[in-house]
Amino acid sequence: MLASSGVHGLTHRAVEKQADLPPGTASNYFRSREALLVAAAERIVDLHHADTDQAIDRATEQPTTLVDLWTQSLLTAATTLRDRYVAIFELQMEAARRPVLASALASLLDTASLLTAGHHDKLGLTIPRERIPALIALYGGALFTLVAAPPGSVSREAVQNVVEVMVHGCAVPEDRR
Repeated sequence: MLASSGVHGLTHRAVEKQADLPPGTASNYFRSREALLVAAAERIVDLHHADTDQAIDRATEQPTTLVDLWTQSLLTAATTLRDRYVAIFELQMEAARRPVLASALASLLDTASLLTAGHHDKLGLTIPRERIPALIALYGGALFTLVAAPPGSVSREAVQNVVEVMVHGCAVPEDRR
């Protein structure tokens, strides 16, 4: 609902209609609209962490480069999981005006550094801990750009180009000049 209607479309009545529930059911569980938004944020955070853990487990089964790992991760997030990330971005913008919602989403950012460090260790990557917040910011910015693109317009080649710049910088390698 967040992906299709935006944060303002997520109301008790809309949730009840979508879930085919009797009127008043959603407000019995979530007393305020803010409580409904917080519940949505908490669910999205849980789904995000579960998917990230599964992706890392798959990556450790088959050795891969950092570029390949991030390319697949961003491509999946921007295509298969696009609606989830549109919803996350919707909630993050609303959280700028709602401290309670910001608090619920803080665990997404707070645990991102810890999870990322743990995943890097599991994959044998030697990225200094103090650089992980910058990587997360770059990843988030790239993801926002890809998710905001028209559906169906994101290609593996475009994502890999972005990831190569994230990993190797903007300089063109000698062999490509």
